[in-house]
Amino acid sequence: MTYQSRPVTGWVGWVWFAGLLMIMAGVFNIIGGVSAVINSDLYVRTPLRLLFFDVSTWGWLHLIFGVILFATGLAVSVGQTWARVVAVVLVMLNAMTQLTWIGVNPWWSLAVIAVDVLVLYALIVHGREAKELGA
Repeated sequence: MTYQSRPVTGWVGWVWFAGLLMIMAGVFNIIGGVSAVINSDLYVRTPLRLLFFDVSTWGWLHLIFGVILFATGLAVSVGQTWARVVAVVLVMLNAMTQLTWIGVNPWWSLAVIAVDVLVLYALIVHGREAKELGA
């Protein structure tokens, strides 16, 4: 009995792109989180903004989220199925949070949402190809 796999398309590059973006975002979140935890005076508090957490708590949340993003990005890059599922949830959350920033920076938010849509398509439809390539 011969086993025939599906042909690998160019979309596998988008799967790796998704993994690398998640690694990069994780590193940025880790750096920002550590900075906020170590030096809470680094971030400016203004009376016109509503903060749900103090800066230290914000830093810990970003640090934890950064570690999750980093680990998931590594796992996506090597074709782990569980990582694709987690990545889809994280990318969808990122796209939804961009809607909160659309009033502040509309062009950037729209660009990030567009990339998120491409990454979601790559992860959902072509994510298995990264594993088939033995990434």
